[in-house]
Amino acid sequence: MRNIPNLLTILRVLLIPVLVALVATPGISNHYWAAFVFWVIGVSDWLDGYLARQMNLSSRFGAFLDPVADKLCVVVILVILVWKDPRLIIAIPSMIIIAREVFVSGLREWMSGLGLRDAVAVDFSGKLKTGAQGFAIIFLIYQVDFYGFPVYLAGIACLWLATALAVISMLNY
Repeated sequence: MRNIPNLLTILRVLLIPVLVALVATPGISNHYWAAFVFWVIGVSDWLDGYLARQMNLSSRFGAFLDPVADKLCVVVILVILVWKDPRLIIAIPSMIIIAREVFVSGLREWMSGLGLRDAVAVDFSGKLKTGAQGFAIIFLIYQVDFYGFPVYLAGIACLWLATALAVISMLNY
């Protein structure tokens, strides 16, 4: 249980309240730090998987906690973002993504109970969804235009792209 990939996964879970506090507290510098914390969460997610595979450190605990940590991070931040901007343009894709995450997690659990967990392994469209979702969340947290680049609007576009990919990847299961 105590290996670097598992510790990185635990770190992601521990960073969730920090992320929430930064996003929920007004202040421009908080947006920068919150975007950075979410970026750290994303990098640690990639790094823990990479290290687990490269160093043969996969564990049952990690296999359980990694997807739970991923879902917690995404669901919590989407709820906070909808709370901050409750317009339907943010709320609808957020609800669809959250519903997809719950559905796929339940499906994986059910298939695992049948001994068919590999039948619902992550496919390429799921990886694309994760990437689009990550950019969407970072942009929606950051909010401030960057040298004329409309960061928040790009975040909304990425959120809708992530939503489309979430539906596609769910249908692939």
